[in-house]
Amino acid sequence: MMEHKIELVIFDLDGTLLNTIGDLAESCNVVLGRRGLPQHTYEEYCHFVGNGILRLVERALPEALRTPETVAAVRQDFVEYYTAHIDCHTQPYAGIPELLQTLAGRGIRLAVASNKFQAGTEKLVRRFFPQIDFAALFGQRPDVPLKPDPAVVEEILRMTGIDRKAVLYVGDSGVDMQTAAAAGVHSVGVTWGFRPRAELEANGAWRIVDRAEEIVAMVQLQQ
Repeated sequence: MMEHKIELVIFDLDGTLLNTIGDLAESCNVVLGRRGLPQHTYEEYCHFVGNGILRLVERALPEALRTPETVAAVRQDFVEYYTAHIDCHTQPYAGIPELLQTLAGRGIRLAVASNKFQAGTEKLVRRFFPQIDFAALFGQRPDVPLKPDPAVVEEILRMTGIDRKAVLYVGDSGVDMQTAAAAGVHSVGVTWGFRPRAELEANGAWRIVDRAEEIVAMVQLQQ
């Protein structure tokens, strides 16, 4: 039980609010295919994502080609293709639109903190959740460290002025649980995303939920 009433919920994006793996995998495979390189399955991409596009590309490339120059070139091609095809297969997870509407209706502030590049983060959130007024909408930006560095959470806390004890951070990976711990906020791991429950447990999730409705119930207990 949290000691403070929940005032802010910060969400990861990929694997938490949106199932983006289809578009990520297809886009990366297209770029690899253009170069005559081996492609990967959706299941493999579930383990490639979570640390930003640069690491995604690096992991997808054959080890011998993981030079800074090649990674940068493939990343540029990926971002161009993915931005144009970002919502071909992507959809919100079950119950997520209702969860966001319910939380907003209760006066709880909402934010997104993603390792996806900023333009992609903005495009997807505005495409799928146009009715939600997010207090902050942050993806990967220059000079801001990627999660699990807590910089993005700290920035959101400064913007909103909300005590970290009144904050939930919701994500689907060990990176997210580490981010919450580093920022000193309560972490909620979701099992419908890209990573297994065991990873959430191993990284110290404060709570783990299997359905979006469980987050609503959690908030209701604090009201």
